[in-house]
Amino acid sequence: MRALLNILRSTMHMKRREFIRTSAVYGSVVGFFPQMAYPTKYDTASTATWFDKPMRWAQLTLVENDPGQYDPDFWLDYFSRTHSDAACLSAGGIVAYYPTKIEFHHRSLWMGNSDPFGYLVKGCRKMDMVVIARTDPHAIWQDAFNAHPEWAAVDREGNKRRHWSNPELHVTCALGPYNFEFMTKVHKEIMTLYSIDGIFSNRWAGHGVCYCNFCRKNFYEFAGMELPQTTRRLDPVYQKWNEWRRKRLYELWQLWDGEIRKINPNARFIPNGFPDKRIAGEQSDILFTDHQARRGMIPPWSNGKRAKEYRAIMGNKPIGGIFSMGLEEPYRWKDSVQSEAEVRVWVAEGTANGMRPWFTKFSGTLYDERWLSYVEEIYNWHYKAEAYLRNEKPLANAGMVYSEQTQRFYGGEKHQQNPRQHEMGMYHALIEARIPFEMVHEQYLDAGHIDQFKVLVLPNIAALSDHQCQKIRDYVNRGGSLLATFETSLYNELGEKRSDFGLGDVFGVSFGDKVEGPMKNSYLRCEKENGQYHAVLDGLQDTSRIINGIYRMDIQAIEEFPSPLTLIPSYPDLPMEHVYPRKPRTDIREIYLREIGQGRVVYFPWDIDRTFWEILNVDHGKLIRNALQWTLRKDQPVKVNGQGILDITVWQQKKSMTVHLVNLTNPMMMKGPFRELIPLPEQEVIIQIPPGKKVLGAKLLVAGISPEHNISGDVIRIVVSQILDHEVIALDFV
Repeated sequence: MRALLNILRSTMHMKRREFIRTSAVYGSVVGFFPQMAYPTKYDTASTATWFDKPMRWAQLTLVENDPGQYDPDFWLDYFSRTHSDAACLSAGGIVAYYPTKIEFHHRSLWMGNSDPFGYLVKGCRKMDMVVIARTDPHAIWQDAFNAHPEWAAVDREGNKRRHWSNPELHVTCALGPYNFEFMTKVHKEIMTLYSIDGIFSNRWAGHGVCYCNFCRKNFYEFAGMELPQTTRRLDPVYQKWNEWRRKRLYELWQLWDGEIRKINPNARFIPNGFPDKRIAGEQSDILFTDHQARRGMIPPWSNGKRAKEYRAIMGNKPIGGIFSMGLEEPYRWKDSVQSEAEVRVWVAEGTANGMRPWFTKFSGTLYDERWLSYVEEIYNWHYKAEAYLRNEKPLANAGMVYSEQTQRFYGGEKHQQNPRQHEMGMYHALIEARIPFEMVHEQYLDAGHIDQFKVLVLPNIAALSDHQCQKIRDYVNRGGSLLATFETSLYNELGEKRSDFGLGDVFGVSFGDKVEGPMKNSYLRCEKENGQYHAVLDGLQDTSRIINGIYRMDIQAIEEFPSPLTLIPSYPDLPMEHVYPRKPRTDIREIYLREIGQGRVVYFPWDIDRTFWEILNVDHGKLIRNALQWTLRKDQPVKVNGQGILDITVWQQKKSMTVHLVNLTNPMMMKGPFRELIPLPEQEVIIQIPPGKKVLGAKLLVAGISPEHNISGDVIRIVVSQILDHEVIALDFV
């Protein structure tokens, strides 16, 4: 009976698949997407670089008892129905899903004489899909441990580590012979048997400090030290261990990549995450972001932020954005299903910011099928719009710097806790300001990477080398603008404090060696100069004061500055009878504004970005918006007028440009999954047409209409009547 049901199900899916393909080629889709056609056959054997081909990824992560119980043909059909052109399939590591010949490579106890991995590979190849194998080397079974106890990780007390979730298993040492020897054999066997396009390893980089004999010996040879006894971020031994770990993982990456290329020169090893983004970007032809869903207080724009970070190091190389069907909360309900609204906005954020969607499903056996229909709808829309999603370059003219060395080396003082909050606050403020922007990695401050931007934003980028400071100084001298906050450039690349700012001459200020805070009940006075308010106070003219931040720096000006914001020092907040300012006015500036050649520089000597992230005060958001618009001289590639919170990204393709509008307006934006999508009302979109381009026509790719538009000179105006989760304005060029 079950066999008969499977045949009927497969037949129904085949008919539905043929209907989708036929309508995609011959139906209304062709009229609306004139550049679209059904994808041609893709020959992986004759293509030297397959990396840029896939646009929609599918991942099926099998569990051990799937073989013989789940329906592989259902999944192959689902890959076809979703127009997935690449797949990541479970192959080996903790469990082998193919007839491995390697001793201690644990074969699924349910697979018998079958080849689950091989069956899926063959089915995907028939659909001309790129195929990579998933391996997971982070744990071993008892028989392997008995024969090779040196493969297991060791805790600080000298105990072999049992798996934290499944005590039948032992956690492996990622930096020793298990990965370097045993898993190398596994990867070579998979490549030899199946000649796939690559291997993607999950949890390959270890789980904390391992105290096995191998790690003790090799770390001592590297650093002349014993292994760290603490994992405090700023502990010098722990920092040295992290340096050694990065080096060792890079060696492992090179080993695995080299071995599989010997078998298939076009194949690649693709690590799931790497502790040094710069190295990952330089060494990879393709990467994936394993940021599968929200948890806790993660905002929905976090997926787009991760995309921007990866693109800052990857450039135009393809990036897949992994999203999970299940919840990502600490309690690990892996067979759960997220709400449709939550998945849609998460995928929209990734797509708008240049990632290619990758759905991942744990277990081939379905317990909750609700996700199938809406992921199919998302992928089918993506397939139809593919010509407008093959981006060549972003068109934003603002770049926000992020700093791995600040995260590693800066801190120690009370006001330096949680340095990432500066970055989060600034990112959120720019989203609310509706300003398109990109991310810039600290290691890529050369003209080739940053001269595309009119302004660089430095949210407390405290740790900068002299060379990096000079690169920023050169950028300003070439006409670029800056917006910087708090302790930016006060420390060198190793987190060592300078006597003064490395960019003090650019800011026009000097540090007075004092940080005040945490401040309570301190304010900023909004001042007129020459009878009018400065542009940075736009929208604040109806008040004489706004709240201050939490920490401020003692600053001396070395240039002449306007004084639109001045300090009102802290005064008692209790008893209520004593709540009045002791100094209602001072001449201490709390913003420094200057012009250098064609550029403009804004420096906030207080933690406006970190405070904004903590309390989300609307006045702080206005200040950041106004300051950035002042540096840009209000010159943005896109302006969108209307209500709500939108993430706006702007892209150019070979024959078109697109403006993505992602609707983040939702009561669950900062906590908990979206229950429903709440449509935004009418939005007026004003787009700068790139120089030398002539617009042939405009489309709304989600609504599926050609909207009315008005072109005046190099500006086109379009009214979008409603945005549910995502709208894409596409302009075709002559």
